Order: sequence, then structure tokens, then C-alpha cells
Amino acid sequence: MSFRISLPATSANLGAAFDTAAVAFDLHLEIEAEAAQEFSIAATGRNADLCGIIENNLILETYKQVLREAGHSITPLALRMNNGIPLGMGCGSSAAGRLAAVALANHFGTLGWSSERILAEGCALEGHPDNAAACWLGGLVVAAGTGRTVHAAYVAPPKDWLALVVLPVNPLATSKARAVLPGSYSREDAVANVQAASLLGLAFAQTRGDLLATAMQDRFHQPYRRKMCPLLNYLLPLSGQGSILGVALSGAGPSVIAIVSRTNASEATARIHSAMANGPEVEVLQLELAGDGAQIMTGTP
Repeated sequence: MSFRISLPATSANLGAAFDTAAVAFDLHLEIEAEAAQEFSIAATGRNADLCGIIENNLILETYKQVLREAGHSITPLALRMNNGIPLGMGCGSSAAGRLAAVALANHFGTLGWSSERILAEGCALEGHPDNAAACWLGGLVVAAGTGRTVHAAYVAPPKDWLALVVLPVNPLATSKARAVLPGSYSREDAVANVQAASLLGLAFAQTRGDLLATAMQDRFHQPYRRKMCPLLNYLLPLSGQGSILGVALSGAGPSVIAIVSRTNASEATARIHSAMANGPEVEVLQLELAGDGAQIMTGTP
């Protein structure tokens, strides 16, 4: 009996909603697993060389950790993995990997956990709920919680919008991106972010593209990460210009996400390439916003 799971990539923060909101899009981590005599990974897709390494593999180590903490024996797995999510680029690869690991532990360890419990465990392992909640539920998700208590609200992504994700060559560890953040903020900055983050959820719910440029402005993390994420210097000025509705770091960076009008996506892509003409090398992905989150299937391969 095999276990199959597909999990979408995500972009968190979306500007002002730091550690709070994320949106799913149609790049996926797909895993098929079976019980085996020893652990193995056959990896294809993006970053296949890294995904296929057994030692210190995020998915396998998290899988074993969850089973140990639950007091269950560890069943070795043979994994067939097709990865579409860029690693270390602010596209939710760690959230997808950790959720996959929790779901695998739940299945092969017969833990009997509900979907809500799997999400809560994934959020706890991530340390913040935004990416994990959007990955598990799909759409735009606003989430709050501490430890293993998670409250999440889902908004279906507007069909008129697409995501352009601009990827640099080199990844950035989230731990390094967090290390540059200050320990406190002024009241003025806090109020500005609360205003923008509140507007963000309503902009998605009401398909108000005219609000996104304001709703994706941030004072909590982007100003401090600009040196580590130079794409912001080239692309943030495009926010609210023409068919580019809003621009922000994707997660902790270094990638940048632009929400664009579907009908003018080609024009928006051209604007981005033009802005990057004298900048570093980039890859631009045009992606659907995903309304569905994780999909689990069991049965004969």
C-alpha cells in the first residue's frame, strides 16, 4: 500500500503580513512512499541532487522526529519524489517538506491524527503558521497561533490574478534573513503594518487589485533585508504600476513575488525583465494562484 501526497509552494508575508499570511501557487512537491527495509530517495525535478540526499534530509529527519516524540517505532521508507519548489528561495519548501514528513509519520506510524492536528504539528515545527497553513489549505490563508494551537482563515484566490515569482541564482537561509531583523519596532511602524496587513486580506477577498500596492507595503522586514535581497531594489518600485498590482519579498527572500493582472501578464513580465536588465541574473516564473492545498492519496501505485 503506497502513500502519495502533493503539496503546493507558498509565498508568505506578502509585504506587511509578517509571519501571518501566505498564498499557495501551482508548484508542487510530490512524494510517493512505501514501507521498505531501509531508507531511500529517488528524486527528480528541481534541486533533485539536494532532495535525494539521505543524510540530514529535512523530510526524513522530521519524519523520524515525529515518530520518536509520539513514542512509535520508525518504519524505513522508500520515497519517490518529484520536486517543483525552489529550495531556499522563500517559496515555502521547508513548510512543504515538514508537512509531508508529518503526514508520512501519521500514515506509516498509524498515529490517527486529524488533518487539523497534522497542520498544527507542521506549524509548530516551522515556528510560525503562515507558510504551513497556506501549503496545507491552499488559497490565501491568514493564520495565528502559538505552539500547537492554530487558527486559520481561508480566502479563495482571485481568478483574475497570477503570481510572477522572480528567482535569483543563489538561495538564502531563512535563519540568516531573520537574524538581521530588529528586536522592536516603533508604534508608527507597527500601526502602518497592521493597517496594510488588514487591507491585504480584504483585497484578496474582494479582488481589489487597486489596494494591493498599499496592502503589500512593509516596515517590519523588507527594509532590513534589502541588502541580502537585492532584487527588491529593482522590483519594488514597480508595485502598483500598470498590470503589476503589488510587489513584495517572497517569504524571507531572496525571491520577489509580484501579483499581476491575468489579462496583462505578458506586459507585466516584460516590465520585470526590463527592470532587471542591468541587474543580477534571474528566472521569472508565471504561476497560477492555487485554491487547493495538500492532496493525499493511498492505494496501489
